[in-house]
Amino acid sequence: MEGPEVGALIQEARESIEAARNYRNELQQRMGALALARTQIKESAAQTCHALRQHFIDLKASITKLLDERQETLIQEVSAIEQDNIKPLDDCQKLLEQGVNTADDLLKEGEMAVSGIAGNNENLYNFTNKALHNQLDSLPEVPSLVEVPCLSAQLDDIFLPLVRDLICKLGSVASRPPVQMEELIERPGAILVRWCKCDDDFVAQDYRLQYRKNTGSHYEDVYVGSESEFLVLQIDPHVDYQFRVCARGDGRQEWSPWSVPQTGCTTLVPHEWSPGYDGYSLSSRRNIALRNDCVSHGALYSKAATYLPGQTLTFRVESVGQMDKRDSIGVCVERRYDCESLQRDAAVCVSTSGAVYVNGKEMTNQLPPVSPGCPITFDMEIMTSGQANNNEGPLQKRRVTISSSNREVVFDWLLEESCDSLYFGCSFVHPGWKVLVF
Repeated sequence: MEGPEVGALIQEARESIEAARNYRNELQQRMGALALARTQIKESAAQTCHALRQHFIDLKASITKLLDERQETLIQEVSAIEQDNIKPLDDCQKLLEQGVNTADDLLKEGEMAVSGIAGNNENLYNFTNKALHNQLDSLPEVPSLVEVPCLSAQLDDIFLPLVRDLICKLGSVASRPPVQMEELIERPGAILVRWCKCDDDFVAQDYRLQYRKNTGSHYEDVYVGSESEFLVLQIDPHVDYQFRVCARGDGRQEWSPWSVPQTGCTTLVPHEWSPGYDGYSLSSRRNIALRNDCVSHGALYSKAATYLPGQTLTFRVESVGQMDKRDSIGVCVERRYDCESLQRDAAVCVSTSGAVYVNGKEMTNQLPPVSPGCPITFDMEIMTSGQANNNEGPLQKRRVTISSSNREVVFDWLLEESCDSLYFGCSFVHPGWKVLVF
């Protein structure tokens, strides 16, 4: 075999070895995934068995307690009826005994009077008068047996079949939850969580989203509602968070089983307002700015240029003050502290009246006036590049979409290519305005 042929065989052998190595790695990865699947089945089965046992232990205790309480209630009811109806009989008993004693006394006195009639007529006269006054023909009424209670327990035979039917329908075992996590998308200081139904027959009324910072902590509710996505704020960068979701069927009270937890994190630093400006008070996380009653005017900017193309920047107005035509909320290329508003060059913004400004010029299209709880979103997409007329450098066209109250304004904005990220800012003349950025 000649040299070139040997070299080709060696090359082919090396390629086969590399293919075998890659194949082995793929198989090992699949074995790892298979082991995770096996672990999930076994652990979820063990947790489900434990939950079932504990539930039925608690249920038995609760049912036993309820039965004991019901038994005691019925026994107390029997005692009350007995006491209420025995008392009149006791009173009648005393009256009869008193009558018997009176009759005994009269008998003795009468027999003595009769036996001594020859010697003493006065005793006989007194006895006769006494007998007349005692009304020996008046007898107290004694109730008949049909007039007094005859207690008995009414225990329906239908109760046990009803309970048996309910017990037979109690609980169920679901091999898969009706809703699962779909994707986790990182945002600056936040994670956008999306989920979807995996059971077409399940009609969801509400969803419930929970998260925890690490596997050692407890899950906390972060959202309950009908939407299928939620932006979780106040997420620390480079920290793993676990998310899970469940659903409540239409017309049902109980929640479905939890979805398989998914882990996500964000590498994007959170948006923060720049501290140290007298006209604004900031929250502890510096994502909320409140225009205070300081008389100084000017714009408040972000701590850094953290807004990147392709992201969604959201301002949510938590509270409002008096409007002024110089008010502004928007983004800009650089921070200029000599300007009291973002209605200037190299900036796009929205005024509190809804007017949209691009490089200081008001557009024809407008948005609705700002109201409490109103979100204002900025979306920016890089379109094309070109050369500036004054040879300052290449320009970049950016498609900007500003949305508020189900309305949006779309326009193109030319910026230098070197402008990779933007600052955000706001300016309010009057106090009372509070803005959350995320």
